[in-house]
Order: sequence, then structure tokens, then C-alpha cells
Amino acid sequence: MPQIRIKDAAAFLSVSDDTVRRWIDNGMLPSSKDASSRTVVDGLALAQLARKNAVLPDDPSGIGRSARNRFVGLVIGITMDTVMAQVEIQCGPHRVVSLMSSEAVRELGLELGSVAIALVKATTVMVETPLGKV
Repeated sequence: MPQIRIKDAAAFLSVSDDTVRRWIDNGMLPSSKDASSRTVVDGLALAQLARKNAVLPDDPSGIGRSARNRFVGLVIGITMDTVMAQVEIQCGPHRVVSLMSSEAVRELGLELGSVAIALVKATTVMVETPLGKV
């Protein structure tokens, strides 16, 4: 399993190094020592903790749908011409950008600060990894 240094684990979870150390001390996150005697956490255990602690806003639409990748957020930018528009939505720490017709922006009543739900359903999802080990 990949081993993640405490400072990197903290960055992935948007918490402080001290919080990660407290989780280790409380038994919430198992740790070990790497070859350099630094404290590291197991990558899988970290991912499971991240998922458990994820707090997502409720989807206010109340609509059932097959797309599992739903991101509730706030509209932070709209660039529109007569035909097309670019809409930026801040969904927690993630910025999602959508291109749509200007007509759709008007029909949806999108404006800066309004709540919007980005749905992502794709047959292709690109995955990257860092060149060096984390």
C-alpha cells in the first residue's frame, strides 16, 4: 500500500498536520515509520477516512437520476455572449466549469451566487498520478 507523509495527508484532507497526528494518537488513522523513520499513514486508510469525513451539501433538487457524480455548489462566474455561455460553479474545494447555451443560462435562472448542481456522466474519465512518490 502507498505510504503518505503526515504533511501530505493533511493537505489531501484540508486539515492541519496536528489534526492528522491527533487522529493517529486516537487510533482513527493507523501509522507506521518509513525508511527514513518519518511517520506515514497508509494510503487506503487515508482514502477511507476522507470518504467517511466528506461532508457534501444535500442535493436540493429532489430528483432521482442515474448520474452518480453530482456536485452541489454556488455559481461563481458566468461569461456569456449571444449564443454560448461558460458557467463556473464552486463545489466545495472543486471548481466545475460548464459550457452551455446562453438560452439555458437564462432558462435556469443562473446568476452569480445561485445554487447549482453540476452533473458529470462521462464514458471517459482521465486519471493521472504524480511522477514521484507522494
